[in-house]
Formats: sequence, structure tokens, C-alpha cells
Amino acid sequence: MLLLHAVNMVGGQIRYSVPEEMKKGSVIGNVAQDLGLDLRRLRSGRARIVTGENIQYTELKTDKGILVVNERIDREQLCGDITPCSFSFEVILENPMELHRITVEVLDINDHAPVFPNTDKPISFEISESAAVGVQFPLQSAEDLDVGQNALQDYILSPNDNFILKQHANPDGTKTCEIVLQKPLDREQRPNYSLKLIAVDGGTPQRSGTINIDVTVLDANDNVPVFNQSVYKASVVENTVKGTSVITVNATDADSGSNGLITYSLSKMKGSAADMFTIDENTGTISVSGQIDYEKNRKYELRVEAKDRGGLIGTSKVIFDVFDVNDNAPVINIMSFSSPLSEDSPPGTTVAIMNIKDADSEKNGQIKCSIDGKLPFKIESSLTNYYNLISAQHFDRESVSDYNITITATDLGSPPLSTSTKLHLKISDVNDNAPLFDKNSYSAYIAENNSPGMSIFTVSARDSDWNQNARISYLLEDTQVSGSPVSTYVSLNSETGVVSAVRSFDYEQIKQLRLVVKAQDGGSPPLSSNVTVKIMIQDQNDNPPQVLYPVQTGGSVVAEMVPRSADVGYLVTKVVAVDVDSGQNAWLSYKLQKATDRALFEVGSQNGEIRTIRQVTDKDAVKQRLSVIVEDNGQPSRSATVIVNVAVADSFPEVLSEFTDFPHDKEYNDNLTFYLVLALAVVSFLFITCLVVIISVKIYRWRQSRVLYQSNLPVIPYYPPRYSDTLGTGTLPHVYNYEVCRTTDSRKSDCKFGRAGSQNVLIMDPSSTGTMQRMQIEKSILDEPDSPLEVS
Repeated sequence: MLLLHAVNMVGGQIRYSVPEEMKKGSVIGNVAQDLGLDLRRLRSGRARIVTGENIQYTELKTDKGILVVNERIDREQLCGDITPCSFSFEVILENPMELHRITVEVLDINDHAPVFPNTDKPISFEISESAAVGVQFPLQSAEDLDVGQNALQDYILSPNDNFILKQHANPDGTKTCEIVLQKPLDREQRPNYSLKLIAVDGGTPQRSGTINIDVTVLDANDNVPVFNQSVYKASVVENTVKGTSVITVNATDADSGSNGLITYSLSKMKGSAADMFTIDENTGTISVSGQIDYEKNRKYELRVEAKDRGGLIGTSKVIFDVFDVNDNAPVINIMSFSSPLSEDSPPGTTVAIMNIKDADSEKNGQIKCSIDGKLPFKIESSLTNYYNLISAQHFDRESVSDYNITITATDLGSPPLSTSTKLHLKISDVNDNAPLFDKNSYSAYIAENNSPGMSIFTVSARDSDWNQNARISYLLEDTQVSGSPVSTYVSLNSETGVVSAVRSFDYEQIKQLRLVVKAQDGGSPPLSSNVTVKIMIQDQNDNPPQVLYPVQTGGSVVAEMVPRSADVGYLVTKVVAVDVDSGQNAWLSYKLQKATDRALFEVGSQNGEIRTIRQVTDKDAVKQRLSVIVEDNGQPSRSATVIVNVAVADSFPEVLSEFTDFPHDKEYNDNLTFYLVLALAVVSFLFITCLVVIISVKIYRWRQSRVLYQSNLPVIPYYPPRYSDTLGTGTLPHVYNYEVCRTTDSRKSDCKFGRAGSQNVLIMDPSSTGTMQRMQIEKSILDEPDSPLEVS
């Protein structure tokens, strides 16, 4: 079979022509070439055929871009007698969405022969012998489902002497026929005639159908019933109730008696008209007997026969026009729906493609689409019966994460019919929100001498995005605190935001930490925000007071002189002390703990001034010893004790004689020569021994470095028993002990050792004859703040 292929592509539409009854898999046309599409575009766009019919006659081969037959195409089943016969469908592509319409015209082939109704029963006529020449007898029409040249073309009557065949062409293209008496009948010569009526079409090869005609000759009845109209016209509304009378036909017969009695009947002409109507054989009233459906048939044609008792038949035609009723609601089919939809989709993005049809006609089939509620969408018409759901504004998933869209299609009939469908559109997240902290800045407090690893504070941020875009990690910005990275002071849990102490803090060394915490989400690219966290170190009473004056020495005696002429309130000296703590922990109070004569001196509780509380007399001892305790206000409180020696005298010789009378000083003077000789011997021995040891160690290390010069030995740190790390309590002992372990390559490195601060003390030696003024003593104290104290 030769394939006829015609392509017409205008505005995204293609038209093909194919004969019916093609084999499955037969090629209809090259869609990719005709649409100007690349095969990769068909595959990437998931090209597919969308049709509103139950049967999909065609199939799109996306790998080749061709359209092939998928199901048997029967033109008569598809279109009936409608010409031209065609069906349409759409090809949809996605990413981006494209819509193309394809129309396939089905060409008829001569696959049906003309068929007479009730071929198993012959057509019977009873004709009076008195029938006049030229009397016509209508015959049943044959039906050929083919169209055009392949449809019914001619009738042929078998040869005979009395009858000839007469054919008539109807406006709808069909043909009817009747036999005409051309020679009078003679029942006595021949009472019966058996004829054959052959219906042939114009196809190649030609097909035909045959039916027998039996003619019985009756006695004389020479008048044929005659209708008062050759054509009757009536209108009927679809869905008319069965039994409803539509029209009444009327025929008359000039004969009298039984030959003038008429009965009415319907003769099937074409289609299912005879199944939709019935006629009262006595009155000629035609009534509805079937379901009238405008969408199936818009016009019915019937042939009415009036037959008398003599067998004469008169005919007329009845044409019924069907009026449409709005009895079909629109039908909504979702062809494509994009969900979820990214929240950064611009306005005008196609969300869904819908096919909406209404089987009614004119206004009853016109459709208006709308969206229920105030939603950021609109509906636009694209191709015939196709509508696009389009976004009308920008989306924000953090405000609205999904939409329930109700689309209503309403026709323009009276009353209007409508259909609704619901779409649930989800909005997918885009990382467009940075994490936000609960506060603009945070403040936290921690007491000094804390345990390393102690939790200080928790920062918290939130992100309005979803899923991975809302997953927050906390990071510590690299800042410096007192020249050291902040990470050496605190640590930050990246998941919980808990800020913990890495070391033990000392308020006296650092009073506050300022760090920057960054909250970063897991989006791509990630978004972040920063917040400042201020950590204040709270002081604890971990330092005792330190006495700056008077300075305490190991073996010498420091004394203050008070003249015997001193009045009440005479300022003897002032105990100066400090506390490196802060707040109430540094509030100092002074008390006189012990005194040689408590009735002579008092100490100011706030300023530490030692004054006389009465007039000095000659009876007062020259040497006065006072014990003053300095106490802070912490909980628990800490204290320091200082010994103040006071000399009550008017001249230095008197003071010296008094302070040189101590037993231990006399014993010391008696044995002075012995101690000097012994000290000289010990110092000489130690000097020689140290010199030998140093030389030996140098030689030993030089030899070891030569042997192990190229070795890679690990550095093993050794921490001495009195080692105090940076995570201590903040108060260091007076003695510092370090041991340095060096590798074989450490000979190239440098070590610097600090030297202990010099100790300046105010000494009064019994053997000394010189004196130091108070002003010089105070200057010495101010210049040397690191002087040792006696601390309890």
C-alpha cells in the first residue's frame, strides 16, 4: 500500500495524511524534522503524546523522531460518514515546556461492501394487477460505511419485463432507489415475481451487496396513499424524555373500503435514526424512543411509509434537527504539573498545562477558567482547549511553603456547569536567609580559677530556610587576645554553640575576653552572620595582701624612731599594703595584733597609720615591737602580718646601744672570726667543684653531639614537680623551677633565662654607724615593688 504523506507546519502545528487500516508500526512522518527539533531535545524534554481519547492511535519514537501507527485505525469507526476524517493530539516537551499540535487525516480505503438491512429476509411487495404503469415502489437503501468514491455508487436490478429501476440522489450524498412498473401486471399470467437488487460501490476492486425482491400480484387497488408533504421538518431537544410526541404525519388514499385504510411505518434510511423514533401506525404520530444526544448526532432523517390494504405504499421524508442542551460539564485534564517549584522562580513561570474540554456546542461549550481565592497565579490560554497556569509574582518559601490551588472551569450555558480540580504546589527552598542570632551581642560571666573545659555560655542562632539550608554551624573567628589566639582561651562547639573555657582564667592577668562567633548555614553558597560575645572574668579572693612598707629583711633590724617629746597622735610610720584582687576582695583593713605597749600606739584601720595615743614618757622602753595584721574583705578573708620596730629615743647612739643588746648579736660577734674563715673555705671549695663539673659536662655534651648529630630523636618533655602551667590558679609560688631537655640538634637554638629581680631592703646593722633617712627609704620602696614580704 502506498503511503500518502503530506505535512503542513504553521505556528507549531503539523498535518499528516495516512490511509486507514495501516499496520502497527507503520511510519506516519518524521516529527523531529518537521518541527525542526533535535533528537537530543526530544529525549531531554521527555517528549510524549497527549490525547484526550481512550485509544492512542499513534506512538512517538523519541530515539528516531518519527511518528508511527500504534493501534489499528478504522476510519468508519473513528468518524463515521464525516469527511474529511482526522484526529488531533499534542506533543509536550519539558525544560522548557513546549506544546505542538499534530493532526492526522485518515484516508478512506474500500474495505466495506454495500449492505442491505435484513439481507436474510427478501423485500416483499403486494401489487394490485390494476396498478398503473409508472407506479413506483420504494426499496430499502443499502448502506456503505466507506465515503467518497468508495461509497455506494449505483443500484442494479436483475433483468425483467415489468419493472425498471429508478434512482434518486439525496442532498446528503446518499442514494435511494425504487422500482417502477413499466408494463401492466396480469395476475392470471404471472402471480409472483422474484427479482434481485444489487448495490455496487466505486472502489477498486469494486464491492457489492445483493437483496431479493419478492413481488406478489394482488387484485385491483389502483390508488396509492399520498402524504400531504413530501418532506417534514421538526426540531427536538436533546435529552427529551422517551415517549414525547414530536410530529404527526398524514397520508390519504382515494380508494374506499379496505383499500383506503392506511397504516404508517418507518423505513430505516441511515444510521440509528429508526432506533430513536417510533410512529403510531394508525395516527402517524412520531415519538421519541431513544436517548437523543446532540454530541452524537445533530440531525436525524426518517422515511415514513403509508400503506393501504391493497399494498400500495406512499412515502415521505421527516428531518429532525437536534437542539443542544447544556448537559456536559467541562472536563479538566492535567497534562503537566511542576511540583515542587523553586522559590526563586521568576514571575511568568509555567506551573501546569491543562486540557479543558466541553462536549457541548456554541455558548454551552465555551469555557471560562478561574482560580479560587487570592493566590499569586493566573491562567492563560495557549492552544485550543489548552490553558497554562502561570506564576504572577515572586515566591517566598519562608512565608508560604505550599499552595492549594483550586482551578474551576465554567461554561457559558444556562444554567452554567462547572468542574473544579485541586493542585497542591510545594515551594522548594533556596538559601536566601542568613542565620540570625537571638541577640545583637552576648555577655557572660565566669569566675576565675575555673576548671578547663567548663561551659561558659551558649549562643543560639536560627535560620528561616529549610533542611540543609537551615543547618547551622558555629565557628570561632580568629582574633587575638593579649597577643594570643582566642582559641587558646575558649573553644566553641560547632553544633550546639556552647562556649567552653580551654584554660583556667586569672582575673589578675586578664579581666575580659571579647570574641566573635560566626553562624554559618549549610547552603550553597553558605550564608553567615557574626555576633560579639563578651566574657567577663569575675574576681575571687585568691591573693593575700602584700605589704610594701615597711620592708622586712632576713637578719637585719629596721626601726622607726619616735622622740620622747612626741605628742599624742604623733605619726610614727605608715604600713603600706596592696591586694592585687579587685572589689571588696581588695578592701584592706589594718589591726594591731601584738605590741610591747598597747597603750602607747594605735593603727588606723583604714589607712594603716601608726600613731601615738598618749604622751611618750621616760619610763617607756626604747625598743618597741609592733605586730600589724593586714586583712582583706574577701570570703574567706586573707591576711598578711608585718613587724614594725619602733625606737623611742632622741639620739642614734641610744638606739644603737639598745638594738645591739640582743643575745644572738652578741653570740654572733664573739664567733665572727670563726664564721668568716669557715665561709671562705666553703666558698673556695664550691667554686673549684663547680668549675670542674661545668668543664666535664661541656666535654660530655660535645662528644654526645658528635655521635648523635644526624639522629632524629623525639623531644620528650619533662615537667618538674613544682611546674606550674598556664592553667593554674593564677597565683604563682615564689620559687620557679624549670628543666630544659634538648635534642641533639638543639645546639643551634637559643635559650634565654630570666634573672630574678633584685631585692632592696632597708637594713639597720648593729655594727653599722651610718643612718638612712625616711625619704630615701620610701624612694627605695617605690622603685622596687617586687620586694619580698613576710606573708602568713
